[in-house]
Amino acid sequence: MSEQVLVCPSDELKEGTVRVVAIGDVEIGIIRHKGACHAYRNVCPHQGGPVCDGKMMPQVEDVIDANGLFVCQNFKEDDMHIVCPWHGYEFKISTGEHAVDPNVRLKRYDITERGGNIYVTL
Repeated sequence: MSEQVLVCPSDELKEGTVRVVAIGDVEIGIIRHKGACHAYRNVCPHQGGPVCDGKMMPQVEDVIDANGLFVCQNFKEDDMHIVCPWHGYEFKISTGEHAVDPNVRLKRYDITERGGNIYVTL
């Protein structure tokens, strides 16, 4: 049976921020990105680091010229990642998937905003 738990008032989670909350013995990171909220267990699947305590940054993409030579790197602003502070593993904020291997992912929780509050479903 699932249970919805109040996390915080909606206006306390500003765009581009993360709030880590403890619900029982589980830490969950709530991330607001592009107006939507995403909730992930604060455990990196690599070695258990506190992934939601990491930085948010856009994906870095290589620019390759017509001859196949590296030109530079750009930030891909429409693909934001959260970066685990322990070993730099990157996960897409919108899906929780690892930036390179989609089979590696963060544990995702359903999240709801209603009545001016944010709830996570356990």
